[in-house]
Amino acid sequence: MTTETQHPGEAESSTQSTQSTQSTPSTASPAPSPASPSDRKRFYRLTADISNQLRFLADSGCPGFDPSPEALDILKKWEVKPTSHKRTKAETETETLDDIQRELEDCRRCALRGGRSRIVFGEGDPNARLVFVGEGPGYDEDRQGRPFVGEAGRLLTKIIEAMGETRDSVYICNVVKCRPPENRTPEPDETAACLPFLNRQLAAIQPDVICALGAVAARALLKTDRPISRLRGRFHDRDGVRLMPTFHPAFLLRNPDRKREVWEDMKKVMAAMGQKTD
Repeated sequence: MTTETQHPGEAESSTQSTQSTQSTPSTASPAPSPASPSDRKRFYRLTADISNQLRFLADSGCPGFDPSPEALDILKKWEVKPTSHKRTKAETETETLDDIQRELEDCRRCALRGGRSRIVFGEGDPNARLVFVGEGPGYDEDRQGRPFVGEAGRLLTKIIEAMGETRDSVYICNVVKCRPPENRTPEPDETAACLPFLNRQLAAIQPDVICALGAVAARALLKTDRPISRLRGRFHDRDGVRLMPTFHPAFLLRNPDRKREVWEDMKKVMAAMGQKTD
């Protein structure tokens, strides 16, 4: 996106909305047994996606929603984490980026569907060692259906090329796949709707390093509320993959004096990938 803003503070949920939306099973019933391996794979993926979204909404303080630990524990027992980097062998061998993109066609999982021109899935090497994850599409991206093609995208391209890479040798995508109105920060429910697909993209690619561009991407991937200034500059572990948060290119356009800090972050990424940083 062309803007980089902070998440709004956590909203308080009313007692009435909490009671109306919270559902806590009294006992943990066993998961149903799908009839075929393909059905079973879809079932486990669905429960993992539900669990991921519930946890993200709970962490984000989504108004009127307060999932209980008991309900989340039940979902935890059912899932096999097909959306994480550590996927089953069968999932790794069968699911591709094309499979995930086809599933997102004409997506109507959140309110962002109403204002988009195109879904911006991502582009680059499907076997890339390095993946850049931004916040979401801006105006240019929404029109072209490609990530980071506006002014901030041109700066990102320069950074990638300075690292000795090209846009074709890395993979570039965003947390949300549709443009939020007026380039605002995605709402928690919008991020939660898209995050399982981002997880599956990363699992299909299996990169060595992930670079989170800006606070929205870093917070979503690391499940934290810490500011980007406190997260950047060092690697974080995400399901066994090294993740480097850094400033969003749009932030650098407004604050060019911070480019040196981003380059220091990229030098650490290059070193982690065995590249020279001189």
